[in-house]
This record gives sequence, C-alpha cells and structure tokens, in this order.
Amino acid sequence: MSGAAPVLAPDLVDGLRRLKLAAMRTLAPELLLTAKTQRWAPEELLRTLVEAEIAARDASNARTRLKSAAFPVIKTLDEFDLTVSSVSNASFDYLASLEWITAKENLCLVGPAGTGKSHLLVALGVAAVHAGHRVRYFTAAELVETLYRGLADNSVGRVIDTLLRNDVILIDEVGFAPLDDTGAQLLFRVVAAAYERRALGIASHWPFESWGRFLPEHTTAVSLLDRLLHHANTVITDGESYRMREARAKGGTTTKKR
Repeated sequence: MSGAAPVLAPDLVDGLRRLKLAAMRTLAPELLLTAKTQRWAPEELLRTLVEAEIAARDASNARTRLKSAAFPVIKTLDEFDLTVSSVSNASFDYLASLEWITAKENLCLVGPAGTGKSHLLVALGVAAVHAGHRVRYFTAAELVETLYRGLADNSVGRVIDTLLRNDVILIDEVGFAPLDDTGAQLLFRVVAAAYERRALGIASHWPFESWGRFLPEHTTAVSLLDRLLHHANTVITDGESYRMREARAKGGTTTKKR
C-alpha cells in the first residue's frame, strides 16, 4: 500500500514558482513518491519532470497561438472528407505537411461556395498552430477593415509589420464583397509586404481571370496576382456544395401544405 505523496519543502515550492516551473511544482510530490517506491534512478526522475514541464509549456503555447490566430471555428484536417472533395490526395498531403509554410510559399484555394475552401484553409491553420507556427486568420473584409483603421491614425505600416510576425497569414472570402480603390491598395500592400517573406493562404470563389470584378483598378489586380501566384500552390475546388448535400441528407422531405 503506497503512502501519501510528500509535501514539498517551502523553499522548493518558492524556487519552482520563481522559475515558473508550474508543472514541476504540481507533479513533483506524486513523482517523488513514485520514484521512491519504484526505485527510479535520479536521472529518470529528473527526465520525467523535465518532460512534463516541456509538455505543459508546449500545450500552453499552442493554446495561446490558437487564440491569437482568431479562427472563427476550429476545423481539422482529419475532418476534411477527401472522398467527396476535388482536392487530390497528392495536393492534400503536401499542404498537410506544412512544407509550403516553411518555404514561404503561398496557397490559393479557388472554387465555388461550399466546396471546402474555408474548411481546408482553417484546418491547415490549426495544424500549423499545433506544429508551432504563428498564424493569423482574417476574412478579406476583416483585414481591409483593420487596415482602414490603421489608415485613420497613420499606423498601416505598423499594422502590416505586426501581421508579418506570423509565419502564415490566412485570408478567407477574397472577393466576397467588392473593394474600393483604397481597400484594394491596402490589400496589395499586405500581399507585397509578405512576398517571399511569409506564407499567405487565400480562399476565393472567383477564378483569377475574374478578379477585376472586385478589384477596381486593373493595374492593382495584375500586380497583386503577380506576387500572390509566384511561388504559389493553386488548388481548384469544385463539385456540389457540402452544405447543400448535408441539407438534403438531414431534411430530404418537404412538408405538404394542408
């Protein structure tokens, strides 16, 4: 029958607190008892404590990065159904490897609504967070609104510099709403600043040849696409909308009027 876990001496508790070793402080009493009863070697006890502290810090850092990413929802790559997607296995595997982020390449997901673009974009961002990358997610409208606020107090440069502290910037719903000249220029400044310095991931329902429909100035559209598509992984999604498919599956019958 094992005894109660020993209470750490106050000076040890204070020292671990000052060193911010919270996991060690919490686990040490129980592990000291286990080490004694199972006759662990000293280095085995030390290794277990160090590994526990590292794991706790990694988990805490991941939670912080996940919160900073500002995802609207959490999606995972495991939830992405490749069997009903037009994304090829080879493309999916490369994107899931996250090598494109390390290589500072871009990702362009283009296709009709409901074909998995946002799910894949967010899921890749979540995977990147868990792999240790710093990620920031915006819709295009949110990003432009943020930049407009910076324009008002002459801090656009600082806003963009802050964005570039992330390893990958994800911009969803590009082209969902048309931009005015100023908004288009602000979006261009982000793309130009990130060019070959950070990975960008974008999702849009507009094919590239139609970007002039929401970017008012042809020159801006050409310059933006030139930088975006250089070193880019382009994935075209098509097929039936996931949401429409799920709606039919859940409510395939219609109610008759009486």
